[in-house]
Amino acid sequence: MLGGELKTCSLAPLTGWYRDGCCNTGPGDTGLHLVCAQVTQEFLLFSRSRGNDLITPRPEYRFPGLKPGDRWCLCVMRWLEAYEAGCAPPVDLEATHIAALEFVDLEVLKAYALPRPDAA
Repeated sequence: MLGGELKTCSLAPLTGWYRDGCCNTGPGDTGLHLVCAQVTQEFLLFSRSRGNDLITPRPEYRFPGLKPGDRWCLCVMRWLEAYEAGCAPPVDLEATHIAALEFVDLEVLKAYALPRPDAA
């Protein structure tokens, strides 16, 4: 998203449409899992209230269930919905796919950006 190579979002739990740790997208990814977010309890409860339970493990889908602090590739429209509801989780801009900018303004995402590890 910031002009460089897409960084890994999370390997534990293993995330991404392709379960490769990155917020890559491709054919079949109708949810557009583009936003690398560090989920919060508030967001997890919001998502569950909207019919997408990210808390309960679903081993049949290789889904461990999430807890606050986990990083996960979220559907861009769910992140935007949470933003509009006032409970969007912070994002890792370097691990968020550039295609997210088709739906969310860069300045909005920057306002929710996690601190960069190399920032002092």
